[in-house]
Amino acid sequence: MSTDQRTRAPGAGRGAVLGASTIAALGGLLFGYDTGVISAALLYIGPAFGLDDAMKQIVVASLLLGAIAGALAGGPVVDRLGRKRTLIVVSAVFTVGALLSAAAPGPGVLIVARVLLGVAIGTSSLVVPMYIAEIAPPSVRGRLVSMNQMMITIGIFVSYLVGYAFADSGGWRWMLGLAVVPSLAMLVGLFTLSESPRWLLAQGRTEQARAALVRSRGAHEAETELAEISEAMREERKFSYRDLFSPRLRPAVLLGVAVAATNQLVGVNAVIYYAPTILQQAGMGDSAAILSSVGIGATNMIFTVIALLLIDKVGRRPLLIGGTGVVIAVLFGLGALYLLPTVEGLGILLTVGLMLYEAAFAASLGIAIWLINSEIFPTAVRGKAAGIGTMTHWVLDFFISISVLSIINAFTATGLFWIYGVFGVIGLVFLYRNLPETRGRTLEDIEQSLRGGSS
Repeated sequence: MSTDQRTRAPGAGRGAVLGASTIAALGGLLFGYDTGVISAALLYIGPAFGLDDAMKQIVVASLLLGAIAGALAGGPVVDRLGRKRTLIVVSAVFTVGALLSAAAPGPGVLIVARVLLGVAIGTSSLVVPMYIAEIAPPSVRGRLVSMNQMMITIGIFVSYLVGYAFADSGGWRWMLGLAVVPSLAMLVGLFTLSESPRWLLAQGRTEQARAALVRSRGAHEAETELAEISEAMREERKFSYRDLFSPRLRPAVLLGVAVAATNQLVGVNAVIYYAPTILQQAGMGDSAAILSSVGIGATNMIFTVIALLLIDKVGRRPLLIGGTGVVIAVLFGLGALYLLPTVEGLGILLTVGLMLYEAAFAASLGIAIWLINSEIFPTAVRGKAAGIGTMTHWVLDFFISISVLSIINAFTATGLFWIYGVFGVIGLVFLYRNLPETRGRTLEDIEQSLRGGSS
């Protein structure tokens, strides 16, 4: 390679990495859209199919059952098939699920379609950040991996806008079916991407891995990184699922589970799935409740972008610890609002509180879950290990989604928000004691520090 090529390759390569990350992150946009669109659609699906609260929760939670299956199967599949081919399959399933849910003649078919979408979401939530983390240079890895979370929030926001656009007509089939547009765009775009160099090296395809790294790093940096990855993989070739719970890997696994659990147990998806229902119960009309949820979704998206800009400057730990503390405070405040005498404008106060909650969550737990789980595990077992954290996320998400209305009926909305606040306190204490700073460090360096029990 000429000196000129060595000089120009990194800049051009980083542009290619950004393009590849954007295409892969469309999986995050679909994750957000298919997750968020049900909040508005549910207001119309319920009357259309004659659903009670229990059946509404089942329709919502069916997606999460699929996501659990996707997260469980995704780890072994992505390690066997590779990151790119797995994402191609995922985008095809997204397309089928969107079309089927839009055409559903009854709740049974709709539930099957949402299970399919859940499988795609669960797998993509594992593979997308993993793929981006493995192709990105360490200096911008945080921002690029966090693009996945940004796309999730954009997907949620767009789903709220679409819900509001079809609110007057009650067009829930259009709300669900429009997900086919980004899924087809993702499917086409994926065929232009290269495979992850780390996965290629794990398969013994050294020259292809070297070529992929040279395109994004330049020759000298590529050789250095190739040597680091090779050395780490030589030590890790015999890892199995059982080894994930060995003293060597247990700190990283526990940390991945703790971040995922805290992310869910503060109740974010109770807000995403049921915000219009909660606001409707506080006295808002259907359109007003959906419009308020648009503001909540916009806040989520804006503060995700802010966190994206800060994550490689401020670091993971300050954002995660500080933001989680604010989330907890707001949860207790939201619960207290319901103890006040009934006043006009309660819906507005709740909307403001939920926007503050989403702002703090987006800048902390929201952006951290996928980034931390993509950074802390060894290369050879990253699919299996990250799958445990991802599965934790989806299992708890399922229990959240299927219990929100029941908890409100049993313990009131105050009890709901305060339960989430208590879980948040427990998670914050664990993360404060165990979360290392991963900013600007290679994946192999992070692995070594966690293996040694050092934060």
